[in-house]
Amino acid sequence: MALSASKIKVGDTYSEQVVDNLSRTQIVQYAGASGDYNPIHTDEIWATKVAGYPTVFAHGMLTMGLTGKAVTNFVGDGRLTNYGVRFVRQVWPGDTLTTAIEVSAVRAEGADTVADVTITTTNQNGEAVLTGSATARLDP
Repeated sequence: MALSASKIKVGDTYSEQVVDNLSRTQIVQYAGASGDYNPIHTDEIWATKVAGYPTVFAHGMLTMGLTGKAVTNFVGDGRLTNYGVRFVRQVWPGDTLTTAIEVSAVRAEGADTVADVTITTTNQNGEAVLTGSATARLDP
């Protein structure tokens, strides 16, 4: 679905659960897909005994990717012109993440009409794990 400039307004919202009970397997699969085998994500002993974390945790880019899918589910594929995030909390195995998106502006950008959105992904405790923003081209 692509958003239409005539149907979207500031304050519109969208929410989507992007992962339910994130598994260690999903984290390791992401390591394989990305080539990022940092042991804080894949090696329990290293993460706990060497790095001092309670366990392994998800790659920030995995969280960004899961969130990005929610954004494109809202604005439509091939519409993003800008997407940026800040990682604010670690994502642990067992976490359930939900992304909330709010339209903050609808404006002209050159010949296009675009929507600016704010993004927050939270864990099952309501704690933000990622914040960000995106801009997407709109249909007329």
